[in-house]
Amino acid sequence: MLSFLSKNYVYIIGFTAQLLFSARLLVQWIKSEKVKKVLTPELFWELSLIASFLLFIYGWLRNDFAIMLGQSLTYFIYIRNMQLQHTWQKLPRSLRIFLYIFPLLIIFFFFHNKRFDIHHLFHNKEISAPLLIWGVLAQVIFTMRFVYQWFISERNKESMLPLGFWLLSLTGSFMILVYAILRKDPVLFIGQIFGFTVYLRNIIIELKSRK
Repeated sequence: MLSFLSKNYVYIIGFTAQLLFSARLLVQWIKSEKVKKVLTPELFWELSLIASFLLFIYGWLRNDFAIMLGQSLTYFIYIRNMQLQHTWQKLPRSLRIFLYIFPLLIIFFFFHNKRFDIHHLFHNKEISAPLLIWGVLAQVIFTMRFVYQWFISERNKESMLPLGFWLLSLTGSFMILVYAILRKDPVLFIGQIFGFTVYLRNIIIELKSRK
């Protein structure tokens, strides 16, 4: 896939995604610091969805299954949280339809582009089998934070970011940082460095607010 696009162009997509991910955390962090309580701004989920869309494309262009898996698992959770906050319904109908079917379009392309992308995903010469397993495990743990958040939000009928979300975020972020260093992926590394700090700070804010 990188033969179609220059590496610089691919990295721009990845860094844009990470910039949006960092922006969502910055917005959430600033609002939470003001009231000394962990909040869930609407913009958090809107930026998450856009960033996830771009990072999925980045993972695809890099033939990185771990990245694609992580974004695939959280994509619809972002949409569900937007629905709980009643912001999803405000998007144009055509855009909502496109966002719904986007993952299906990618799957369709996998099997009809005559390039055997599935093979490339699991046999990337730049990613050894142990490293791929570590990356997938890191993404699963990192993604479980949103599964947990989704469960808590559905139970309370309100989009929220509980303490368990930040604990899973911190653990998954550390593992992805290790993966990024071994993978020599600047996009993942830079994105997780900022996130790691915010996750830790939210844990502190949440524990203090409980007292």
